[in-house]
Amino acid sequence: MEQVYVSCTSLDENKRQQASAQSETTQDKLIICNERPWKPWQPARSRIRGCAMRVQRAMLSLAGLEWYCYAALGVLTALMSFWIDLTVAKLLRAHQWLYSRLEGHVLLQFLCWTLYPACLCTLSTSFSHSICPQSAGSGLPEMRTIISGVQLPDYLSLSNLFAKLVGLICTLSAGSTVFLGKVGPFVHLSNMVGAYLHRLYASACGKKQRRTQGEMLVVASAVGVSSCFGAPISGVLFSIEVIGSHYSVRDYCPCFFAAVCGALTLRLLAVFSREQETVTVLFKTSFPAEIPYQPSEILIFIFLGLLCGAVSCVYLFSHRWILRFVRTNKFISRFIATEKALYSATVAFLLAIVTFPHSAGYYMASQLTMKQLLSALLDSTQWNSISHNATLLGESHQFLWQEWSPPGVSVFKSLGCFILIKLWLLVLACTLPLPAGYFMPVFIFGAALGRFLGEGLAYLFPNGISSETLSVINPGGYALVGAAAFAGAVTHTLSPALCALELTGQSTHVVPILIATLISNAVSRSKHQPSFYDGISLIKKLPHLLSLIRASPKLSLVQIGQFVVPAGTVLQRSEKVTGVQNVLNNSTEFEFPVVDTHESPTLLGTVTREQLQALMLENQNEDLSKSLGDVCLIRPVKLQLSTETTVKQAHCIMSVVREERVFVTERGKLCGIITWQEMKKMIEVLAEEI
Repeated sequence: MEQVYVSCTSLDENKRQQASAQSETTQDKLIICNERPWKPWQPARSRIRGCAMRVQRAMLSLAGLEWYCYAALGVLTALMSFWIDLTVAKLLRAHQWLYSRLEGHVLLQFLCWTLYPACLCTLSTSFSHSICPQSAGSGLPEMRTIISGVQLPDYLSLSNLFAKLVGLICTLSAGSTVFLGKVGPFVHLSNMVGAYLHRLYASACGKKQRRTQGEMLVVASAVGVSSCFGAPISGVLFSIEVIGSHYSVRDYCPCFFAAVCGALTLRLLAVFSREQETVTVLFKTSFPAEIPYQPSEILIFIFLGLLCGAVSCVYLFSHRWILRFVRTNKFISRFIATEKALYSATVAFLLAIVTFPHSAGYYMASQLTMKQLLSALLDSTQWNSISHNATLLGESHQFLWQEWSPPGVSVFKSLGCFILIKLWLLVLACTLPLPAGYFMPVFIFGAALGRFLGEGLAYLFPNGISSETLSVINPGGYALVGAAAFAGAVTHTLSPALCALELTGQSTHVVPILIATLISNAVSRSKHQPSFYDGISLIKKLPHLLSLIRASPKLSLVQIGQFVVPAGTVLQRSEKVTGVQNVLNNSTEFEFPVVDTHESPTLLGTVTREQLQALMLENQNEDLSKSLGDVCLIRPVKLQLSTETTVKQAHCIMSVVREERVFVTERGKLCGIITWQEMKKMIEVLAEEI
């Protein structure tokens, strides 16, 4: 029998072979994984990447990254402004079309006239408050507070941007029935876009960033006004007067650059959309250039400035009174707190009833939109003379002025009803809890005041005031001067004067506009009356110090000694290494003040947590008896305040130098610190005293 021998491998040898096979397979897999995956068109991709890098280097060689952020801010804000205007115009045309289709049915027209703005205001209020409650109101008083250094939560968030954008469109679509504007909320929107671009800039630059958020917000404020009216110069002046508490000269060029980018983009978009034929001003006027006004009319312009200042005092007092009444009245405050949308619907419905064209609206040109109202008021023709001339009346049937002189109603009656009724309607509309602006309404109201005076002079002097030279009075010029003077008196600024010139391009009335605006400001500022934005800050008790000081000048003498808080963990120069280790273990502060001794706390300087940690690493194996002053560099304090420093001085210093906290000493001895959080509490305490 033949024997067959079979070669058998031991168990250990099989395991070794399997392990080696698995290792080879694993190595193959690692090699395969380490290989770069194949991508299509690699040469083309590399060329595009190289071109992009070259373009990036070329762009950064021309200007820094922050300048491209400023340009992007202007372009984005102008696009947003144009889109808002386009959407609002379509919604207003829809309302006008529906109202005209119901001609002959008074009840249906009444329902269309009243329910349309009421529903839009309800939607604006409910949507904005459901997304972000901070989106209601103008937003300018809050932005002034933020730029001054006090942080307010959620006012610059993207959710607030979305809520305010949609809410503002709904508010503006209600038209002249509600009589609210765009400027304030749009400046807030521009600041939110600027804050987002600043975050992108900061993430791209990292620790190399040189611009703070406050500087970007000042630029964004100028861009907001510029993108509303296409007026870059007045936008920069507005940011200096209203927004910037302490304006830095280094922000001057960025403000102008971004504002010009925004204004140019807005005007080019109007040309591309065939809204205008070329780049021009928003409200083109045709005033006579040879003799725009007589020298004797300067006295009348001065009187117009006094009139606008006096009426602005009445308006500002009424505005503060009704805001305070709404907040203090138990029934109304509870009603607004629980049913904001219903309150907005009720107020809008009441406003629509008053402005209904078959009632009081017949006497106040209620069917015109905000832009049409201003365009009609700036008309250079004399309405009263045309209304009594059958030939001229037949030639001017397409002009908007006929809304101001319907059959059986004189121009003076319609303008008088507009001035008397719209003032109180605007005061009531200011209580609506929705995104809304108030600059354009007061601008139009001032134009109505000036128009009324101009039409009266044209009626009294049909051939002009001077008998030597034939120069017909231009009521549109008085409307322009009145608009700038009243808006300047309400806001306590001079930027409306420049805005009026840039809106119309009418440089012939520079002197009357400036004179009337200065005089109206002087009247409005008498007896330390707060401006419109200061009044809102006081009612809302916002921590804006300048508003408080304007309302009560004695607050500028309050010293910070009573508001100083302890400086936290304080080290003495002779502190041992073991004591430093205990401080690091028991505190989370990033900077520690160093004094001579705890008994005589003369401030020597500060040391950071990083310095102390490095000190502990270097001396962990050495002599632990060494003191802090021997082994650590104590940095001197460059800025410190005295206990006798006033709150106003401390606020100014901290705003200018952008310091988060400042040490307070008395004859060199450490008393405590002042931080922005303490500054906010300090201002809130002062607000309670007014």
